Amino acid sequence: MEKNILKKDHVRPFLRKLARNSRLIAPLRTSHGDLLYQEIESIDSSEIDLSEQPQESAKQFLFPQQEQLFTYQSTSNGFTFSPRKSGMPTVLFGLRSCDISAILYMDVIFLRSPRDHYYLQKRKDTIIIGIGCNEPWDNCFCNATRTGPFLEIGFDLQLTDLGDRFYVESGRAVGDEILKKWPQFFSPVTDEDEKLRYQLMLEARSGFKRHVHVETAFQKIADNSVSPSVWEHLARRCDGCGGCAYICPTCTCFTIFDRPLSPHTGERLRTWDACTHDGFTRMAGGHNPVNTATDRLKRRFMHKLYFDYKQFNRPGCVGCGRCVGICFGGVDIAMFVDMVCAEKRDQRQNATVIGDLLIEAGLITRKQLYKALEKRDRTGMPLGNILMEMGIVTKEDIANCLADKVERP
Repeated sequence: MEKNILKKDHVRPFLRKLARNSRLIAPLRTSHGDLLYQEIESIDSSEIDLSEQPQESAKQFLFPQQEQLFTYQSTSNGFTFSPRKSGMPTVLFGLRSCDISAILYMDVIFLRSPRDHYYLQKRKDTIIIGIGCNEPWDNCFCNATRTGPFLEIGFDLQLTDLGDRFYVESGRAVGDEILKKWPQFFSPVTDEDEKLRYQLMLEARSGFKRHVHVETAFQKIADNSVSPSVWEHLARRCDGCGGCAYICPTCTCFTIFDRPLSPHTGERLRTWDACTHDGFTRMAGGHNPVNTATDRLKRRFMHKLYFDYKQFNRPGCVGCGRCVGICFGGVDIAMFVDMVCAEKRDQRQNATVIGDLLIEAGLITRKQLYKALEKRDRTGMPLGNILMEMGIVTKEDIANCLADKVERP
């Protein structure tokens, strides 16, 4: 990796060079105080804000919420189709590690065979300049999904805030070309810069306030040991608004429809969709194979935390925490994982209590209990069934032991 120092006084003229032949996207405040990734019309009159996480990801610039695929015209000889015009090259500046990881996820989805031409066209013309997070925000858990707070791949350039300057590292050939093209903005990295950056990275990794055990949830789903009550509880709280999907940087579901523009012309559009919507799986004849709120919500979490793990060896979540802030019902991935893990702890505590009673009765040893608990954590089987399968106790032994300890009316 090429490594350099960029003084903060040089950021504006550096971006001015990048914006000459490209549209520049960066975090800007709206007139209402919201921080969003927006196109910069004037470098000199815009104030880029890197102090907080933008409320939305940069997904819309590669996968727009509504996108024209082509226009069509009917003639006496049939239909003619005209593809939409290509857009401008784009520089995405100030992207957080989770948002860059989300773009890498979209690459996997849209660039598999057959490749999505519309996405590929925009992706090839996009430069990504990210910035690591020195201090994780309250709802972030990118450490649990291995997507931050700093990255090793996926960016063209990555910045680290060292106070009055940025530590800049290149991640791809495009980044190397940028550093070589405008060397006047950069200076060599010193040993002090290296030490400070390393210290900031360590502090960031230990600064997460929210601890979300994503891999534990995956294992619970894989073992088919998530209680139906978890799905039912969350489904009762879900309003089906789709806000979680629209705010999520890795949700890529869409629908396509044709819109007439005149009696003989029209356009085909692609728009975002959400798997929690009632009509998402509705078929042409009106039948809906997934027609309950519980099943729709279950499909969302299964997709994010199980099927993506199985297929890509990573969750379909980058730990940005935006769904935590957007969902007024508290039906977010962090809540689901917390419920699953809490359920597992409760079940283990109950199993330990039963095990202690069996030890007290002289039916099993402590070593046998630990061995059975390990198998229970792997398989999700009830402790009693495991002990009986191991040939240590019988069903009658367990029943008699519990009957002696329970006061009957």
